[in-house]
Amino acid sequence: MAYSYEPHYFEDMEVGTTFESAGRTITEADFVFHSAFAGDWTELHTNKEYSEEGPFGRRIGHGPMTFIVTTGLVQRCGFVERTVIAFLGMNYMDIENPIFIGDTVQAEFEVTERRELASRDDAGLVVIDAHTTKQTGEEVFAGDMKFLFKRRE
Repeated sequence: MAYSYEPHYFEDMEVGTTFESAGRTITEADFVFHSAFAGDWTELHTNKEYSEEGPFGRRIGHGPMTFIVTTGLVQRCGFVERTVIAFLGMNYMDIENPIFIGDTVQAEFEVTERRELASRDDAGLVVIDAHTTKQTGEEVFAGDMKFLFKRRE
């Protein structure tokens, strides 16, 4: 498991390399900010009284918010700092369990593919599997992230 907070270039991203993020506790402010930013005021996320009667017994975090928090955890690891040119998308994303206010999440990332690109001599494609869990050990996010990483000069 790599704990380096140093930027990594395409050449550094060997298949099997892993990174572990710091933890982060989900707050009321996270829920409110995400709702405001996305314009998604769905009552399962924003209405305490309504959500207590719902399937989870309390408010849950937005699914897309769980993904966005995971992308922030990638950034906190540091390996993408100043070396990623673009986030190119995902092949899959699963959000199997909800996050709640007060949950602490942490993520692990593994390089699963590194590919030269005929169209670019300054960068290459790196696919990273992400798994985010909360303090209970439950996985709240799984997905892969495709990045365009700079090559060393």
